[in-house]
Amino acid sequence: SGRGVPQDDDEAACLFHRAAEQGLANAQCSLGQCYDVGEGVPQDFREAARLYRLAARQGFAEVQYNLAVVCEQGRGVPQD
Repeated sequence: SGRGVPQDDDEAACLFHRAAEQGLANAQCSLGQCYDVGEGVPQDFREAARLYRLAARQGFAEVQYNLAVVCEQGRGVPQD
């Protein structure tokens, strides 16, 4: 469940999306994770990788790791 509110994956993804559109690396990472596992949005490995790249370009270390994993596994990107 959520912290102080009912858990709502759809609402969380919507809010992450709004913040990600404004360039917030943490939100790009979180929305990428939503797409990676299909929480609140349809699972989409390409979109997850795209969002991870946006955040990685801003130097966000956690997402740089996530991007390395998707590249290694070939999820949404050519395996490399």
